[in-house]
Amino acid sequence: MYAALITGKETVELVEFPDPTPPDAGVVVDIAFCGICGTDIHAYQSGTPYRPSICGHEWSGTVSATGKAVRSLTEGDRVVVAASPACGRCSACEAGLADRCEAAFLSAIGSDPLAPPHGGFAPRIAVAESRVVKTDSGLTDEQAAQVEPATVAFHAVRQSYLRLGDTAVIQGAGPIGLGTMQWVRAAGAGRVIVIEPNAERRALALALGATDVVEPGDEASTLIKESTHGLGADIVYECVGRAWAIQTAVDLARRGGSICLIGVPDTDATISPAVWLVKEIRMTAALAYFHEEFDMAMRMMADGRVLVEPLHTSTASLAGLGDAIADLAGGATQQAKVLVNPNWA
Repeated sequence: MYAALITGKETVELVEFPDPTPPDAGVVVDIAFCGICGTDIHAYQSGTPYRPSICGHEWSGTVSATGKAVRSLTEGDRVVVAASPACGRCSACEAGLADRCEAAFLSAIGSDPLAPPHGGFAPRIAVAESRVVKTDSGLTDEQAAQVEPATVAFHAVRQSYLRLGDTAVIQGAGPIGLGTMQWVRAAGAGRVIVIEPNAERRALALALGATDVVEPGDEASTLIKESTHGLGADIVYECVGRAWAIQTAVDLARRGGSICLIGVPDTDATISPAVWLVKEIRMTAALAYFHEEFDMAMRMMADGRVLVEPLHTSTASLAGLGDAIADLAGGATQQAKVLVNPNWA
């Protein structure tokens, strides 16, 4: 069996692995689709060491084998990748901080004891039973492959200081930004402004319910000031994942406003602390998700409150993964979410 791995700067290789077998407390999943994440793109661009277990971490599939200790899943169950629930035994759990469980966090970043030697860019994968949840029956396999990034955005909005009726700004209309925009609307924002340089993505944001879309720069600043009587946004969600965008988010927020960091920059950021202090900015940061949030997000996806089908713009094979990532990394792509079907020849 071959799995695709990002092994260096602008390098994707097909690496041969033995067919996986389930550990006692694990399952083998036949992958249906796996999405290309911004984290994959950053690794491809930078060439920094990239953990193989998360090279392809947005997947859906069907359980094809179970370990002897598995009780909650059977062969034929449709599942999506998730984070483990709180263990109840680590230092964080024993301190009453189950939402900061060390074992759950390690599973979310692919460092748990049963982490596989490759990610979801493969026909099959063996993972811990706790790392998957059953797919909502109302979702297709293509939709299910977008549950993981949708839950990233869901978690971020739940962590943030958003209040009913707020003017919210979303920086970046990639898959995470478009998901965040929809969750923000579902959570009761009064006005949602999306800042995005790509015209196709701006059009998609409008189609998915943004109040306004605008290119970054002076035009965005003017629009936000005019729509808030000169105050600035109540909350800004940073979904670009570039260091410069963090200070920009603060610049667009009102005094007493807040920002939420979701995009992950791969370099340090330069900020203006005096601006943060004068504005008394509140900040939340969101990485990954909690186990229970997957079912919550899937229910809202299945009933149509959040749409992921329009984000899926193309599908690639394993052999075409390198070209697909190169296109997404080039900065001029027309794609939103690209899924990989590892079963295509």
